[in-house]
Amino acid sequence: MPVSTQPYGSWPSRWSAGDAAAASRDFAELRVGLGGLLWLQFDPQEAGCSLWLWREGEPQRLTPPGHSVRSRVYEYGGGAFCVVGDGVVLVDEEDQQLYRLGVAAGSVPEALTARSHCRYGDLQFAPAWNAVLAVEESREQNRVIHRLVDLSLADGTRRVLAEGADFYAAPRLSDDGRRLAWIEWDRPELPWTATRLCLAEVLADGSLGDREVLAGAAGDESVQQPGFAADGRLRCLTDRAGWWQPWAEQGGQWHPAPEAGHPLDNGTALSSTGTGWSEPRLMAEADHAPAPWQLGTVSHLPLEDGGWLLARLEEGWGLLVERAADGRERRLAAEFSRFRQLASDAQHFYCITAAPDRLPAVLAIARDSGRVHVLAGGERPLSAEELSRPASIRFATGEGESAQAFFYPPRNAACAVPADERPPLVVFLHGGPTSACYPVFDPRIQFWTQRGFAVADLNYRGSSGFGRAFRLRLAGEWGRIEVEDACALVRRLGEAGLIDPARAFVRGASAGGYTALCALAFRDLFRGGASLYGVSDPLSLRRVTHKFEGDYLDWLIGDPERDAERYRQRTPLLHAGRIEAPVIFFQGGLDAVVVPEQTEAMVAALRARGVPVEYRLYPDERHGFRQAAHLADALEREWRFYVDLLD
Repeated sequence: MPVSTQPYGSWPSRWSAGDAAAASRDFAELRVGLGGLLWLQFDPQEAGCSLWLWREGEPQRLTPPGHSVRSRVYEYGGGAFCVVGDGVVLVDEEDQQLYRLGVAAGSVPEALTARSHCRYGDLQFAPAWNAVLAVEESREQNRVIHRLVDLSLADGTRRVLAEGADFYAAPRLSDDGRRLAWIEWDRPELPWTATRLCLAEVLADGSLGDREVLAGAAGDESVQQPGFAADGRLRCLTDRAGWWQPWAEQGGQWHPAPEAGHPLDNGTALSSTGTGWSEPRLMAEADHAPAPWQLGTVSHLPLEDGGWLLARLEEGWGLLVERAADGRERRLAAEFSRFRQLASDAQHFYCITAAPDRLPAVLAIARDSGRVHVLAGGERPLSAEELSRPASIRFATGEGESAQAFFYPPRNAACAVPADERPPLVVFLHGGPTSACYPVFDPRIQFWTQRGFAVADLNYRGSSGFGRAFRLRLAGEWGRIEVEDACALVRRLGEAGLIDPARAFVRGASAGGYTALCALAFRDLFRGGASLYGVSDPLSLRRVTHKFEGDYLDWLIGDPERDAERYRQRTPLLHAGRIEAPVIFFQGGLDAVVVPEQTEAMVAALRARGVPVEYRLYPDERHGFRQAAHLADALEREWRFYVDLLD
């Protein structure tokens, strides 16, 4: 097939880098309360998160300008506010302390805590105690200690509820105040490899009884998102049967959600495993949650009638499902493809969602009719003629296995590109690496497709959303199998005539940047690439990383001493001499995860050999750029870097 001679840098497009950066607005953490619905809204123009209340058909900003709401517990945060009585309690992004805020116009946050050595997250209001439950991260004598605490709204008294485990999440008190459930795990595990679901009875004097481990004692399942239903039963998600699926407390034991028509509550005996859980009678072999990188995630919601509201993932596509107690299901908001942060009241279901053709949105869905109403966001920035839509691809890779990707063809009504041209390709590698990509409107992807590039967004082996076995496939294999998957994807697209494999680029941020550098060092396939605050020296990262990821590299690659040769084989910095393709690097000066010195060592090694390199440092950015000007600048520079390599 022919290759166009039209310079890729000259193609007209109204979708600029600034447009793409401005479209990075997003929402988080829905809560029903105060007569309406509350959410956090990230605005790249402010580089911060503001708190909003929607009621009586109107949105109202609650936090004053310049005040950002964000938790940094485990560095990735989550659960940064909760509704309490006639106001909210929130985490201030700057000092990580808790503040109480009313909803009247002109209200000013009032400090609830003054423990400067502590951070807070996963906030949950406990009405029975008139207190806020939280995960507390405390820095004490060069150690980081995590606990579950509650803080009285009456006098600010702090009480330790649980301590001794390395990590905690999701403290949840039953409505009657008699039982407290939570998630905990210890190093070297990660919350997507092995956690424990714990329960303690509340004694007559208000203290907690002995902790009971309800699930996860064997260390071979990941349990997340516990919660008490209206009937008082405890529910959660567990991947014991291979997928994160809802399970429920029943008669002192645990049972999976019943299959359609199964009489869960009529006394029919379910076969016991001998561990307090039943053999799975599963609703669907699909994950109902992402990997729990952040606290406060709500992807399943027990309903008053014994049913569930579920955010399900099937081959990367999101579905919102209302499941009745008898197993019947109804799909909701079918035009959307990702669902987060579920909530409900008597009339509506609520969620944060996204779709291939629109920006993230906050939805209200009528419980009776299923009618969808967009409360915020949801704009369609591009016309149908300009929009590139994702096509799901399942392709063969190494060891007789397969991986999945979303392919976006070039799309620009203003450019005169021959119909039979094979375009250049940009392979997107998600971070984590235990994370995922989704088929939603990504302003960065549309920026590339508007300029004649195809994009492949890759869910390599090890991505979440495809079951436990697929997710754990990355153990000990990072730097190898996901690189293999990226190369197999390029070959597959080339064989199908969808792209020009001789003009393929690879890019990624954080862990995705590491994979991009490995692909450039260990494979002779890509024309060039980009690393956005990417890992170039895993051992260096291991020495400085935070507690949450303190053992992650041991899981991803191996023990630094026992598997020293494996580290040497998979460290891009040690193999800079093998990189021939040009590379562009982007780095935040305040990054505490991948420090600037790590990136600059890689840049220096390549420059010493004469490899074409560009390096851009943003002094006031952290791990993940937030400022609109920087987002736009990085995108524009990366594009021009690739264009120069095509000319």
